[in-house]
Amino acid sequence: MDTRRLHLLLELSRLGSMREVAETHRLTTSTVSQQIAALAKETGAPLVEPIGRRVRLTPAGRRLADHAVTILAAVDAARLDLDPHAEPVGTLRVGGFATGIRVSLLPVVAELALTHAQVDVVISEYEPVEAFALLADDELDLALTYDYNLAPASPGAALEAVPLWSTAWGLGVPAPAADEPADVAAYADSPWIVNSRNTADEDAVRTLASLAGFTPRIAHQIDSLDLVEDLITAGYGVGLLPADRPTREEVTVLPLADPEVVLTAYAVTRRGRSTWPPLRLVLDRLAAQRTNSPPAQRRVGSPGS
Repeated sequence: MDTRRLHLLLELSRLGSMREVAETHRLTTSTVSQQIAALAKETGAPLVEPIGRRVRLTPAGRRLADHAVTILAAVDAARLDLDPHAEPVGTLRVGGFATGIRVSLLPVVAELALTHAQVDVVISEYEPVEAFALLADDELDLALTYDYNLAPASPGAALEAVPLWSTAWGLGVPAPAADEPADVAAYADSPWIVNSRNTADEDAVRTLASLAGFTPRIAHQIDSLDLVEDLITAGYGVGLLPADRPTREEVTVLPLADPEVVLTAYAVTRRGRSTWPPLRLVLDRLAAQRTNSPPAQRRVGSPGS
C-alpha cells in the first residue's frame, strides 16, 4: 500500500474535496483522483462516492483514513528512529499560550542555550485550537496548550498530549468580597468576561452557570488578564482568573467549589515525532520540570497574557 496515496486519502478526509487536496499538494485534481482510485484498487474496496459535483469518503474510506493516521505516524516514527541517539541539532518550532511559554518553556530554552547551542528554538504564541491545526499541518513540532476540567480539549487522533501542570481558577469579582467559595448564582445578572481567542473558558463559564441554573450574559471578550482585571475593577463584569495569581487590591478571586475549575497545561506533539532528538531533548526537560516543580508551587499567570 503506497503511503503517499494514504496521505492523500487522509487529506481528502480532512479537506473534503479533491480540488483542495490538489491545491495543497500542488497536484492536478486528476492526479489526486487517479491516486485515490489506485489506492481503492490496492485495497479492493471503494473509497469515495459522488455527492453532487463533489465526492465523499465511503464507510470503507473513512475506516482506511482512520488507519492512515496510525500507519503514517508509524512510518514517520520509523524514519526518525533511524538514529534516535544522534546529537540534537536543528530548529525546533514551538507554539503555545503565553503562560505555558513563560512558565514551562523559557527555563528550558535558557538551559539549552548553555548546553545545546546547536538546537535553535523558534517560539510563537498561539491558542490551543490554532496550535493543534499547525501541528496537524506539520508547521509546528511542539505545542504548549491548555484546557479546563469543565471544557476538555480534543487534540485529534494524529496528536498526543502529555500533561505538564495544573492550577485552580476562581471567580474574579470587585473587591471587597468575602474570601469564601463563590456563589455563582449570585452573579446571574452580571456581565461576564471571557477569552477573546479561545472558547475554553467561555465553555467553562457556561457550564458553571448552567449548574447554577442560569445562562450567562457574555459581554466582553478579552485576551489579557490585566485587562480583565481593569474591567472587573471598573464594574463592567466578572470572569475567571487564576486562583494563585496576585491581583490588584480592587479585585478579589473567589474560590470555586462543586465544581472546581482547574486549568491543565500540556505538551502536544504529532504521533511518531517524539524520538526526533531536538524534540526529545525538550520533552525530557519539560518532564523533569514537571516532576521537580509541583503545580502548587507555581505562580501561573494567564492563558492569554
